This record gives sequence, C-alpha cells and structure tokens, in this order.
Amino acid sequence: MASLDTDHPDDFEPNDEGDFLPDAAEDESEGDVKHFRFRVSKNLTRRVDQYLTDRVSHLSRAAVQRLIDEGMVKVNGRVIKASYHPRAGDIVQMVAPPQPVTELVPEPIPLDIIYEDELFLALNKQAGLIVHPARGRWTGTLVNGLAYYGQKWSTVNGAWRPGILHRLDRNTTGVMLVAKSDEAHWRLARQFENRTIQKTYLAVVHGVPPLLADVIDMPIGRDRYVREKQAVRKVEHGGRQAITKYEVLDIFEQAVTAGQGSGRFALLQLSPKTGRTHQLRVHLSTRGYPIVGDTVYGGRVFEAGAFRLERQALHAYEITFVHPGTFQQMTLQAPLPGDLATLLQILRSGRV
Repeated sequence: MASLDTDHPDDFEPNDEGDFLPDAAEDESEGDVKHFRFRVSKNLTRRVDQYLTDRVSHLSRAAVQRLIDEGMVKVNGRVIKASYHPRAGDIVQMVAPPQPVTELVPEPIPLDIIYEDELFLALNKQAGLIVHPARGRWTGTLVNGLAYYGQKWSTVNGAWRPGILHRLDRNTTGVMLVAKSDEAHWRLARQFENRTIQKTYLAVVHGVPPLLADVIDMPIGRDRYVREKQAVRKVEHGGRQAITKYEVLDIFEQAVTAGQGSGRFALLQLSPKTGRTHQLRVHLSTRGYPIVGDTVYGGRVFEAGAFRLERQALHAYEITFVHPGTFQQMTLQAPLPGDLATLLQILRSGRV
C-alpha cells in the first residue's frame, strides 16, 4: 500500500469565499485509486466541480466532471451533479486516480519473447501482468519491463505506452505485438484499425454451446451499474458493434471432485472481428457459457485436488498479420501457459 498523504488544516488558506478545509481526512490509497474526503466550512458560491479542482491540484476540471458523471463523487453519501453548490457541513467524497509519477521506471520483469527483429517484437504475456501504467499503477507493468529490456520503442502512444499497439486484460495470457519504430507502429496499427489482423484465442468455458460454431454479434458498452465492467448494450444506449466468431474444439465431462471442478466444459476457439474491452468475456457470459475462472463475468474458480485456477481461462494463441518491413504475411503462436495446460489435462482425464 502506498504511503498516506495527509491534508492538514494549516495547509490551506481561506479563499475569497472564506472556504477552507478544517479537517480533510487522510487520503486512502488502494493502488490504482485514492479516496478523498473533505468537510465544507460554509455555503459556497462555487460549484462542486470547481471546489474539487482547487482541492486536488493534479485533476483538471474536465477530469473531475468525468468522475462526477461516473458516480465517483458523493456529497453526504449521495451522488450529485457537477452544478451542485456545497453547503456548510457537507462531507464531499471523491474516488480518483492518484497524482501520476513523471518518470517510467525500468524493471527486470521477465519477458517471454516469441519473435524479434529490428522493427517489432512479439511476446507471450503472462497472467497477472498489466500492459501499461494507468490509474495509479506506475510500476510492475509490461511497459516497465520493456523499458528495462531496451530503449528502442515507438513513441506514437506517448512516453507511458512505448511500442504498445494493443492490449490484453491483466489475467489474459498470450501473444502481443510491440513496435520498435514509429513507422512500424503506424503500419501495424493500420492493420488493427482495418481489422485485417487475425487474432485467435483459446478459452475454456462452463457448459457447452448448443451450436458447435456460431457468430455472436452483440454491441458492448460500459455496464450501467459497475464502472469496471462491460455489458451488452444497445447502440442507442452507448453500445458499440462487437462481433465474435467461435468454434467448439472439445467437450469435457468433469467429475474429479464434488466441488467446483465438476460439470460440463468446452474448449473454444475464438476469432474476434472487433476489439472491444472485455469483448470475449462479455459475449460468452451473455450467451450462458462464461469463461472458467472469470468471476467478474459469471465464471467460477476451478478446483480439482491441489490444482486451483482463479483467473480467466483465456489465452491469445495466434496472430496473423503483414510484416511492417517485408510486407509478407506472418503467423505467430504463443504456447499455452502452464496453468491452462494443466486445466486441459485434468479435463481430458475426466472426459466421457
């Protein structure tokens, strides 16, 4: 846990409205967010978004307004609008990103390099690794490992995302491309934009789809109630087109344990035609066969004997694209990580 920053009464001078903070609480750090709490001393003519912008200097007014829109700001325990004018005695609470650091720290994070030349590299990302710093996670990311590995990365996405062309969720494993030059970055990024790059994932799901192959075409947008989640949403309600093709590769009947390792399972090959956040996880969950271990979207932890899988059984297995220098088609594959290989071995041993 990060050290706590304390706002003391003496740190703030009254402004032209006589507003000051007599007892701002200690900020609580949770790694990627901080909790701020202030008590208002008198009725204010300023709006709450202006008030918070003055109190938390690293946040712009637009950033504060976004937090308010997302329900991350409350007054006396209630969600309010940006136009609210704080009153004497109000308790204003806000959940926000902490102040960012100004330097990317190189760290010796192990990288499983699949392919590398002078223009790009491909790696097999391990589970538990965030791709780039964001929302207060400034260390321990793939980018920190890349900064340690070498200095030659594209600058298209800025200093905090050197070379990053696309992302995988923290607990999704598999192949990722990283650009070394800006020219290579643009050539590869254009393929992602035009959806000419073919990505293939493997997933183990609860249950067996009624069709052994199908296309899931359901728009996806932010969940209405949980900001960290995505959900199927109508386009008119903020959803964006999302298309996933799947094929059932294998079916398992698992009865090794009487606990959460029992039931019917299937191994799916997934080919997303779009790249929405959490797309594969949301589509499969909505269809009724969530990914094993994906507790965010309805999956369950898998246990069989001493083996336990607590992360989503999802792996980016293969990627096909045009090389940014030779312009020849390439296909690269990332071997299954040990935990998913063990999961499949257990399921196959109990096949009916």
